[in-house]
Amino acid sequence: MYINNPIEDTIAGEFNKTIWKKLHKAVEQYRLIQEGDKIAVCISGGKDSMLMALCLRRLQRFGNIPFGLEYIIMDPGYNQVNLQKILDNTKLLGIDAKVYPTRIFSSAENTEKHPCFLCARLRRGWLYKKAQELDCNKIALGHHFDDVIETILMGMLYGSQMQTMMPKLHSENYEGMELIRPLYLVREADIIKWTERNALSFIRCACSVSEKNEAEGNGSKRAKVKALLSQLRETDPAVDMNIFRSAENVNLQTLISYHKGNDRHHFLDDYEDGMTIRGTFNKKSTSGEKNVDNC
Repeated sequence: MYINNPIEDTIAGEFNKTIWKKLHKAVEQYRLIQEGDKIAVCISGGKDSMLMALCLRRLQRFGNIPFGLEYIIMDPGYNQVNLQKILDNTKLLGIDAKVYPTRIFSSAENTEKHPCFLCARLRRGWLYKKAQELDCNKIALGHHFDDVIETILMGMLYGSQMQTMMPKLHSENYEGMELIRPLYLVREADIIKWTERNALSFIRCACSVSEKNEAEGNGSKRAKVKALLSQLRETDPAVDMNIFRSAENVNLQTLISYHKGNDRHHFLDDYEDGMTIRGTFNKKSTSGEKNVDNC
């Protein structure tokens, strides 16, 4: 039985264009949900996962694809204040979620190197395992459009690689399990507007490592990339979409090397064999492409 929730209704009302339609587009374009799926909706307590939970519940009720949902809250070791805030928000939004305590924070914080990486890895593994126990075949995470473009830049600036955050992934360690990101095309600024419109407040990371870094003024790499993007938007409002499109319009002929799994390719591998093809390509190059070569 559907119980009216005014906050949920704003998703398909005031935010129909910026949130609801973009979620629909991602689900359809990337084939994120199929008939018969049972999806573990992973709620971290932040604004993104809470919005995602409401969107998927609405899609389940009013969409044309029958699928199941299981709302799960993994408690990695929140203090009582933060945990209570999550419970208050799920009650306010009418989300029937179950809390599962873990010791992930303490495990990650005890490592000297890369605690955030370890925390994310432990979280992901736990979520897959719990989802399987609940007979789910997918887990849904609340990553949004800004997370995607930030990941592209972080890979280039700090990881020496060209990669992106995919809209869905097969699990390598849990057979039959998939990860999906329904908010893939939704911008963070619109999520913030939605929270402000409904006077909602949510927790952030809430681990001691992030709290210590903030207190000492040590911003994460993602925070630095966020700041960089904010500066770029001042002179070029289309920069976000240009970065996103760059991951869709990759021209392998203009890459020095690339790999797919263990299959690696370097442009010199077939450079001599491709003289005719490359000669034709160069003749048809646009002035923009020539400028890139001349830089």
